[in-house]
Amino acid sequence: ALCLVIAWFPSTVWNTPIVSSDAPAHYYFIHRLLDEGLGAALHLWPHDSFYPPLFHICAYLVIKIAALFGVQCSIYAAFNITWIIASGVIFPAGMLVLCRYFLQRWNRGNPISNPISRISQASSTPESSNVSNQQVSSAVNRQYNVTFDATFVLQNLIGLFVPVLAVSSVCHPYGLLNAGPLIAFGFATSLLPFLIAATLRLFDAIAAREHIAKWLAITAVAGVVCLVAHPRIAFTYALILVPFIVLRLPWKLILGAFIAMCVGAVAFVALMLTSFKSDRWANPDSWFHSHQPSKNLWESISFCLTDGLDGFPAILFALLLIAGTAAAFVCASRRAAARASDSFSSAASTVVPVASADVDVDASTSDIAVSAADSPVSVSCPPPASHSNATDAASASSESSRLRRNDRLRDVIALTAAFLLVALVYVCTVTLVGALPNIISAPWYRDENRIMTMLPLVALPLLVIGINALAECVSACAASASFAPSASSFSTKNSASSVPSLSSASAVSSVKNASFASNWIVLIAVFLVIAILAVSAQIVCPSRSAARDTIIAHSSLNQSDPNEQLTEQKIAVLRKVTKRTGTQATIISDPLNGSMYAETLFNANMLYPIINARTDVPSAPFGKVETAFASGDAQQVLGTVCPLTDAPEYFLTMGDQAQSLQSFPYRAQYDSFHNEELIDTYVDGGTLVKVADYSQYGQGWALYRFGCTD
Repeated sequence: ALCLVIAWFPSTVWNTPIVSSDAPAHYYFIHRLLDEGLGAALHLWPHDSFYPPLFHICAYLVIKIAALFGVQCSIYAAFNITWIIASGVIFPAGMLVLCRYFLQRWNRGNPISNPISRISQASSTPESSNVSNQQVSSAVNRQYNVTFDATFVLQNLIGLFVPVLAVSSVCHPYGLLNAGPLIAFGFATSLLPFLIAATLRLFDAIAAREHIAKWLAITAVAGVVCLVAHPRIAFTYALILVPFIVLRLPWKLILGAFIAMCVGAVAFVALMLTSFKSDRWANPDSWFHSHQPSKNLWESISFCLTDGLDGFPAILFALLLIAGTAAAFVCASRRAAARASDSFSSAASTVVPVASADVDVDASTSDIAVSAADSPVSVSCPPPASHSNATDAASASSESSRLRRNDRLRDVIALTAAFLLVALVYVCTVTLVGALPNIISAPWYRDENRIMTMLPLVALPLLVIGINALAECVSACAASASFAPSASSFSTKNSASSVPSLSSASAVSSVKNASFASNWIVLIAVFLVIAILAVSAQIVCPSRSAARDTIIAHSSLNQSDPNEQLTEQKIAVLRKVTKRTGTQATIISDPLNGSMYAETLFNANMLYPIINARTDVPSAPFGKVETAFASGDAQQVLGTVCPLTDAPEYFLTMGDQAQSLQSFPYRAQYDSFHNEELIDTYVDGGTLVKVADYSQYGQGWALYRFGCTD
């Protein structure tokens, strides 16, 4: 997975920034940590407000660790290394942890096909002290030990491909590097599988009434880490966990969880109402008024079913997902029905089956009973009075198994429901318009790039459970076909006595050999199918290639439009400006012309180091400077600008705002900074004094110094 991410990563962004709307802020946050130390982590914004700092702290640590070895690592290189580690190591590892959790629950005490265990269980009676019975059991165990646990092999075989499939889709991690880049949210998404897995383990602990404190602590730590990465990841977490909360927790905890969610929702609404002033809050239909659908209904649904893959891999993924989910429902339903039937029979029977030596210690007594019930061999002997304690223990274990017998079915239902919820949010975002879609997708800013990151979190676990279920169904059918004749022979040979004879060992051996062969065939087939999917996804990947090409285009300095954010000419001008002003003087300019990148490229002190420095914060100078500059009042301008720092203050003109930033909703706040008539007025009055002319690079480009008196 790491190699795939590295191979995909564009080589053009190691020394230059990815020129996108959010990129300057993330680069600036790392720059500020380097300037002020880790103490700045709690107030990274230029106006000292909080922004989730975990990604930027990691990039800061990369630079510091590199320095220990005498290596100078740039902000852009540290940014890229942190992204690669999160995308190529943390995320695929987290998906492996999450998928293995579901596989282990699915396969707990349930081998794919173990007819030998069934015969052994059926033939193990309270009279097993009989020499002949012991010899048969010994023969069975010897034969079983030379084979392998097919469930264990299949579980690890599927797990082998999970990390690769996790990074095969354009959904995550690639999209967010290109979109913004929404780095902090992407980093939190890469961490989220660990939090989901820890929470599900906590649910297991609550159900078993053991190790609750341990898993509560682990879940709390994982939750804090994710929130420090980006608080908005809580919406993704809640959306995916809702079905599991409903299906696996006691009703009191369900009620408590939903109360907590409601409190969180109210707090979020309050935050939005107080942070963003708008006259459209009462009219949800007008929210995201500039949003345009990007896909039709079929395209958005198929994107969900294919996990964002392309071509043949997309078709194969969708077929496996649909067929596997259906097989999982069938297997889980039949298993639950069999256990329910067996539980009912056990309540009316005095038979106490005794497990043989080859039974998995994790399997419950209900598993044994079901296996015995499925077998054509049956033994019924009333237990003697001396076995009353064993009966009590078996009853208690049977009750525990009864409570657990629907685990498979609940997992399949919960995973499917989570997938459908994510698909609903995605469809509302990219296809539907109106009040309801706006409300549903609002927690993610109705941003397709954020929402598509959720798809692998639900599609991949559902896929691996489905493949496991398909393999189980096929193997069970093959084993049953080979088991029936041998079992009949076994039953006939022992019809005269309730104690099996040594002659039954040959029947046992033949069944085991047939099961062994069928398991091998199933495992090879599973390996080939998953391998084809994983390999073909790396060969047919136009979506990922398109994302890479877009990033390369965004990081290129050879732009046809001279007013784009960064060009060769602007790099040259910003270098000359910083050399002239030094790194202590304050430089004021419209950030949407690309001047904001001078902060991290050349360590310049830009008043506007990011696109939106927020002008509605009373303690920030940004709004005051904008208002004063737009007033045309020279005295107000100098009275506002000159006290900013003890160093000189400069003003830079570098053309109009970049065309790529025209969608920025607050771009009008900087209009006065490229108003040529207003600038000429200040020059004529001595408020601005030209100190460098860069007209050879672009019309009207120049550096001015404010006429402040020392």
